This record gives sequence, structure tokens and C-alpha cells, in this order.
Amino acid sequence: MKTKPDHGEIVSRHILDLLPHRYPFLLVDRVLDMEPMVRIHAIKSVSINEPFFQGHFPAYPVMPGVLILEAMAQAGGILVIKSLPAEDTSNKLFLFSGMEKVRFRRPVFPGDQLHLHVRYIKHKLGLWKFEAEAHVDERVVAEAILTATIAPREDD
Repeated sequence: MKTKPDHGEIVSRHILDLLPHRYPFLLVDRVLDMEPMVRIHAIKSVSINEPFFQGHFPAYPVMPGVLILEAMAQAGGILVIKSLPAEDTSNKLFLFSGMEKVRFRRPVFPGDQLHLHVRYIKHKLGLWKFEAEAHVDERVVAEAILTATIAPREDD
């Protein structure tokens, strides 16, 4: 059984142990700070080499808003996984299930570093609720209330 790294900063090689996502859909590069069951601060460094920039939009590359939401949800997933005992998250998936009050404030461009701030609100009946913001240079670029659930992983 894999052990989970300590709380606080989490580097990319440990994120691979926590989330099932892989390139090109792993959207969290590093966790800078985390307080279990309270909050997480993670980052995604946005590169011109991201595959979505080939079509969104080649002459004016902007990170798609849905991927900013996904990055915030992945950060929330790390928060839950690192907050619960390993036996409660082993062989389970953290699935994004809803979003409310979504607002996109500014575009995100190649070269930006997206700071993902996710705060735990509550969980009830298997649903987890979070308040999330994404920042670039300390300016809010997106915000939302996100919900997710933990489901058994069905391996073939």
C-alpha cells in the first residue's frame, strides 16, 4: 500500500499517487499549502505547449474555462484525499458532480501561473462541497462552488 506524503507542499510525483489523471488532463502541478478539511493552495503552470491551445484559439490562446474549473476540482480532490484516512480513499475515485455560481473574471494565457484556492464547505450523504477561486498574479480569474462525490473505482 502506498503511503501518502506529508501535508503541506506536495510535488508532482506525489500528485500522481493521489489523482488518477495523467497528461494531458492532470491540471495540478504542485500543492503549495494545505490544511486538512479546511483549504488547499495548489498551482497549475500554463504553458503554450498545452494541447488545448492548438484549437482554443491559435491566434489568441486562452485556457478554456472548463479546464480552469477542472483544475479547481482536482485541487479539491487532493484536499479530500489528503484529509481522510488512506483506507477511506483506497480504490476510490473523486468525481466532479456539480458547479454553482461559476464566474470567469479574466482570461488565462500561456505563461500564467494559475493559483487554485479551494476551501472545504461541508459534506453530507457522500457529496462534498467546496468554494473555489483561481488567481493569476493575485487577481481572481474564476470562482465557483463545486460539488463532488467519492465513488468506488471499477477496474476492468
